[in-house]
Amino acid sequence: MASDELASKLNRRLKIEGGEERPTALAEEGGPQNGEPGTGGAADSELSAKLQRRSDLNEGVGDHQPQQPSLRVFNPYTEFKEFSRKQIKDMERMFKQYDAGKDGFIDLMELKLMMEKLEAPQTHLGLKNMIKEVDEDFDGKLSYREFLLIFRKAAAGQLQEDSGLHALARLSEIDVFTEGVKGAKCFFEAKVHAINDANRFEEEIKAEQEEKKKQAEEKKQRKAAFKELQSAFKP
Repeated sequence: MASDELASKLNRRLKIEGGEERPTALAEEGGPQNGEPGTGGAADSELSAKLQRRSDLNEGVGDHQPQQPSLRVFNPYTEFKEFSRKQIKDMERMFKQYDAGKDGFIDLMELKLMMEKLEAPQTHLGLKNMIKEVDEDFDGKLSYREFLLIFRKAAAGQLQEDSGLHALARLSEIDVFTEGVKGAKCFFEAKVHAINDANRFEEEIKAEQEEKKKQAEEKKQRKAAFKELQSAFKP
């Protein structure tokens, strides 16, 4: 009888939480009223524990549903100001080219393929060391931001000349050793130059917009010329 009563109380309490039954229905059966403790002793304690556990799981604070960490928005143009927009776009193009899985990362096998394509193959241990040098989150693969760090370190002269990362930067056809730091001997000196040249970013955007506008105008003119040619052949 005690187990039947406990099951009945639990069922009514769940209905009240779901809005299927008014709270007074439970009070009429002798349950707690106005926040007073129940009279069921251990049975009420067990009921309360079950309800609390259910509430925790629904709110995602239990062990079965850990909260996800917040993600920081990454903007390569503001974080890597020492590089031009063209350089960053070239790096992004290269990253996407070797991200065979299209998951936003270059893993060990994809890095192996990249180095083979660049004709600078590495041993398994060498590849792991390459990733380890810029792997800030220790996930064993390269994110786009970590990929950009390779070129930052190369431009700053922070890579050993016989290292795999140095070979990657050298053979990538992305010139960051001179243009990337504007010929400065020290990365921090280049950073000062980048800050003093604050209008460079806006000028590059403006140049891109002008180029797109020019291309659109040329396309429009070609289309008009084609229509004029068509009308000339009409009877």
